[in-house]
Amino acid sequence: MTSGAAVAGPDGALRCPWALSTDDYVSYHDEEWGRPVHGDDALFERISLEAFQSGLSWITILRRRPGFRTAFADFRIEKVAAFTDTDRERLLADPGIIRNRAKIDATLSNARVLADWAEGDLDELIWSHAPDPATRPAPKTLADVPAVTERSTALSKALKKRGLRFVGPTTAYALMQACGLVNDHLETCVARSAP
Repeated sequence: MTSGAAVAGPDGALRCPWALSTDDYVSYHDEEWGRPVHGDDALFERISLEAFQSGLSWITILRRRPGFRTAFADFRIEKVAAFTDTDRERLLADPGIIRNRAKIDATLSNARVLADWAEGDLDELIWSHAPDPATRPAPKTLADVPAVTERSTALSKALKKRGLRFVGPTTAYALMQACGLVNDHLETCVARSAP
């Protein structure tokens, strides 16, 4: 049983313990997780991948991300919104992604909803739920990192009210962590203060 505190990696640098289970996680943790993500298409990709991750390990999604990007036209909202029933059947047969009917349907539905939003609306809505960093002390161990917060619950409600699916409070918080709305790198983690 680990303490949940930061752990030294092969290079001696302290990292969040989850980051050291695979090389894929080390790069994702060091270079992407917790870094600010902006842009409607980029955020649509993150919403979609977080939805596909529901009930699965993130490493499963991370390793299939290239397949997802190919299958979903690089998550360009306008392109995915134009997908037809033929595209849906193609996705359901694509071994490069998670072939979950409900998650595929939610992604297609979300793209159609977002295609009607003004440019920048998704970015603005999501980032309006970012808490003031000064109000969030750095977590010392994994036990200090929540799965859901009031802000993620509010974000989930706001996204659902606008017609998006598969965006529950836990998924919304994972999105907030991954896209840099919150910094949940542990206090002594090398990536905590990374640009």
